[in-house]
Amino acid sequence: MSQSHENGASSFFHPMFQQVFEASQSIIQGFAAFLQKLPQTPGFKSSALPFPQLALPSVPVEDLQELQREFMHQQGQLWQSMLAKSQGREATFRVEPEPGDRRFSAPEWGESPVYDYIRQSYLLNVRFLKQFVEKARVEDERAREKLRFAARQYVDAFSPANFAATNPEFVRKAIETNGQSIAQGINNLIADLGRGRIMMTDESVFEVGKNLAVTEGAVVYENDLFQLLQYKPLTEKVAKRPLLIVPPCINKYYILDLQPENSWVRFLVQQGHTVFLISWRNPGEEQGHLTWDDYLQDGVINSIGVVQEITGQKEINALGFCIGGTLLASALAVLAAKGKKPVASLTLLTTFLDFSDTGEIGLFIDEASLDKQDETIGQGGLLKAQELQSTFSVLRPNDLIWNYVTNNYLKGQKPQAFDLLYWNSDSTGLPGPFACWYMRKMYHENSLKAPNKLTMCGAKVDLGRLDMPVYLFAAREDHIVPWHSSYLSTRLLSGKRRFVLGASGHIAGVINPAAKNRRSYWTNENLEADAKEWFATAEERPGSWWNDWAAWAKEFSGGEIAAPKALGSEQRKPIEPAPGRYVKVRAV
Repeated sequence: MSQSHENGASSFFHPMFQQVFEASQSIIQGFAAFLQKLPQTPGFKSSALPFPQLALPSVPVEDLQELQREFMHQQGQLWQSMLAKSQGREATFRVEPEPGDRRFSAPEWGESPVYDYIRQSYLLNVRFLKQFVEKARVEDERAREKLRFAARQYVDAFSPANFAATNPEFVRKAIETNGQSIAQGINNLIADLGRGRIMMTDESVFEVGKNLAVTEGAVVYENDLFQLLQYKPLTEKVAKRPLLIVPPCINKYYILDLQPENSWVRFLVQQGHTVFLISWRNPGEEQGHLTWDDYLQDGVINSIGVVQEITGQKEINALGFCIGGTLLASALAVLAAKGKKPVASLTLLTTFLDFSDTGEIGLFIDEASLDKQDETIGQGGLLKAQELQSTFSVLRPNDLIWNYVTNNYLKGQKPQAFDLLYWNSDSTGLPGPFACWYMRKMYHENSLKAPNKLTMCGAKVDLGRLDMPVYLFAAREDHIVPWHSSYLSTRLLSGKRRFVLGASGHIAGVINPAAKNRRSYWTNENLEADAKEWFATAEERPGSWWNDWAAWAKEFSGGEIAAPKALGSEQRKPIEPAPGRYVKVRAV
């Protein structure tokens, strides 16, 4: 911090508040040191892309003085409030966590005046630093977003809940267990250091093919890139047109087929669809040369042909999820450029086609980071699973890092069994050339939305050629694919479009079983409106969006036929039962 800032700010403080003033100085100086070290911290150093080096920006003296004056005033109010509470009077000032922040929800934080003050003082510090970032002089809004992100990492990391000395739950647990919670916490930490990751769930409870990914089916085709699964029908009659699902190649497909009660795949089969699904291979070194075009041609386009061949249908329905949706739309654009239109309807779940606003992931991607990745893995090699998992974890540090630090290590608890978190820990890597091309051409340059700008598989692609009916689903709290970015797809596709916004986030928004009838979703036929106006005039409907999709999809079934008695065909006999070998390979 500059000398002029320090002198200007301190001149008007009463000596009794000198300690508060020094505290505000320490927050700023600590944040400055944190910015220098952030790219080298374990979570960021091991991420898919390094977070850029940042320096503490300056803040106008007048603004800084005002921030420190307000900080002093609020700390004074907090002291007076705590004093009133200790004398049995009602507290007149309180600092509450933001909605959804569960770190301080245990009663111990409020029962003890010491811990109550620690909690509220921390929240005031957080408020001060966030305001400091908003007042900082930066070159553009992207730079401020990076500062906001870094500030959140800083304040989340130094929460009093993360440290034994300032967490009353640690003390209570240690007393209740006669110190066994401390011993167990140390054992949990040693075990996690050995496996190189934080244990988020009781992994001994789950096994792919045993109680996850158990919808009955078979592998009916495979190559070095993927296995194609076909699922056994559960109805006497099925839709004439089969449905092909293209899941993300980041993480494994069985997020769509966790357990019978929350399986999207099983729901589709129960609706009378003949379901085929791509199970991407978790790439090893031998797949480190694969490109985006390989995933299109040998993956998606190839699978479309196999489904057509097995079912004898010239037209199929297709569904893509996340990057699987981007791959699917790209493949269909390649086929359209060559005069082929094999898909009667298209469904895209939480998918980017326009990468104008990619949320916080985009903060990691700039020319310098891309050049570094091109040098290391762009010509061959792997973007490792641990690097991808680290990237996604630091986007939600309280939920995916610090929550487990406090529970596993401070409280000595064993993580509960949760199928979604087991899947989240079952990571995959990506071939280097594929990852580098995708991040540069899509995230950095946003080239897919521009007609004929990108050449894929030898063809210039234009998403405007995709004129089939399309169902677009986004999730309101999605931090991976912000819903307003997903909404931009309505401007790029030329067929009849239906856009549906679900509650919750990237995963929980999609996996919302119809039988449980939870949450809600929003619909609005006015797709000429911008995202903000669309939502303001949308109709909220209770329950799962799955039923809405099922009603929409019936129009494109092509009629009904008798369910096939066997999976595959004479030419494509089943290779092995679902879920197949590829999905069971864990990253090391």
